[in-house]
Amino acid sequence: MSYPIETIRHSLAHVMAAAVKKLHPDVKFAGGPAIENGFYYDFDTEYRFSEEDFAKIEKEMRDLIKSNGRFEQRNVSLSEAKEIFADQPYKMEWLNEYDAAGEDLSVYTFRDFVDLCRGPHVESSKDLPRDSFKIRSVAGAYWKGDAKNKMLQRIYVDAFETKEELDDFLKMQEEAAARDNRKLGKEMDLFHFEPEYAPGAVFWHDKGYRIYRRLIEYVRHRQEMAGYQEISTPAVMDRCLWERSGHWAKYGEHNYSGKTQDGKVFCIKPMSCPGGMLVFGHGLRSYKDLPLYMAEFGKVHRYEAAGGLSGLMRVREFTQDDAHIFCTEEQLEEEVVKILRFIKDIYGKFGFDKITMKLATRKESEFRIGSDEIWDKAEGALKHALDANGIEYEIAEGDAAFYGPKIDNYLKDSMGRVWQCGTVQLDMNLPERFDLSYVGEDGEKHRPIMLHRAMLGSIERFFGILLESTGGNLPLWLSPEPVVVTPISQKHADYANEVVDALRNAGIKCRADLRDEKVNYKIRELSLAKTPIVAVVGEKEMAEKTVTLRRLGVEKQEVMPLSEFVKMMQDSVKMPL
Repeated sequence: MSYPIETIRHSLAHVMAAAVKKLHPDVKFAGGPAIENGFYYDFDTEYRFSEEDFAKIEKEMRDLIKSNGRFEQRNVSLSEAKEIFADQPYKMEWLNEYDAAGEDLSVYTFRDFVDLCRGPHVESSKDLPRDSFKIRSVAGAYWKGDAKNKMLQRIYVDAFETKEELDDFLKMQEEAAARDNRKLGKEMDLFHFEPEYAPGAVFWHDKGYRIYRRLIEYVRHRQEMAGYQEISTPAVMDRCLWERSGHWAKYGEHNYSGKTQDGKVFCIKPMSCPGGMLVFGHGLRSYKDLPLYMAEFGKVHRYEAAGGLSGLMRVREFTQDDAHIFCTEEQLEEEVVKILRFIKDIYGKFGFDKITMKLATRKESEFRIGSDEIWDKAEGALKHALDANGIEYEIAEGDAAFYGPKIDNYLKDSMGRVWQCGTVQLDMNLPERFDLSYVGEDGEKHRPIMLHRAMLGSIERFFGILLESTGGNLPLWLSPEPVVVTPISQKHADYANEVVDALRNAGIKCRADLRDEKVNYKIRELSLAKTPIVAVVGEKEMAEKTVTLRRLGVEKQEVMPLSEFVKMMQDSVKMPL
């Protein structure tokens, strides 16, 4: 009998818990679900797991699988469950919070391991693979994800149906490690981090900051062509603004804030939306102004948990290519589709052509604002825009923003990894909270509909995604140093400088590498730094006014007249439209 991969992974999680219990009988169990590419389980024990334990646990798991143990399910009452898990504090805490009185609980037993679980599981461990799982890592994880609770030990495992799938995945992981943005950032001299002084904040070096600025310049250029205005709002604003918007209730604990001498509490901007509301609300707006496209490259600050920080992928200080589109109800569908096409086109210019979309719907939460009637209308409007225009999408239940539903854009990189970046979010609540209005054709005040929009999302995160997807081999128009000119010997240095002057006069960023080193040594170093083109000049090139080009990743050399080379570089470094 074949089983879904999620069932196999969840069953293997129970097998691992049983293996850990056999090796460490006093361990306390929290829980462990199937996740993408595998599963994890959280344990509480005085013993500190390390990589040296991985092989022991894997061997014990394989022995248990060979034993053909059955996964036996039975329903028990709450009182019975408390007897079963009397020595397991994390299970007991969950049981003490259980509020479905009268309902039985599902318990699964595998060998000597018993767990609260809805299932499903495989029938027997003989249905599980023995050689297509591997323990990846162990990390700290707070119980229930709350930093106020005890830190547990979370063991992550990669698991697939076949060994071939596992091997392919591990090979991809090795490639991902070689392309890690922190590693490339160091090799290419782009940026670094200072965990002691500014955890989660990027220290941009010259070359990295040039790429960062270029990304912003490109989005700014495309937005200006599309009719966007650009605004800038304060970095520090009164807490009452975030309370009015609802962000404080939802994200207050993640904000950087402090009290001033006059007793007021100010907050460093965690998002740009409320500032955009104030700009729209300043002055009289007419229906003739709509749709109004208002963009801001806002630097925002959010206190992410230290354990979640990960290079450029998760930081505490970042810049969003945020925008807010104010429109009428009649304009809504067209604007949603226009944004989605805009985002897709932008991604294509960076080489990302595999895009999927998910419609995120409401979640029942104490932080959700707005009536069910407004949410019904908002979700229906986004769904209609997608359906009416033949746009394929999936439903992501419960993933909406607290103020409205959204359509998230997911791109796939060169290693097959999927990243959520761009988004369009329909908001009928914040315009209400900020009492925004425009004068309609009838001379009366009307409430605008607002769309939140991000394309790259976090500039820092997109930088990291692009860096890893390309392995640092960035397109010439984004490269911080598209060409370096190196002479074969010092007697060719004057001509190398002549080539540099010609390139710089044409607006091309470049330099001459005049170090007294062998040319092959310099080329090797420049290749490690991912320099796209090395222009080598010697006696022949100097006499014929040519350059010999070595392109990154290409063995064959190319000789080109200097004037032609300059023209080629001018064309190559232009931003795509």
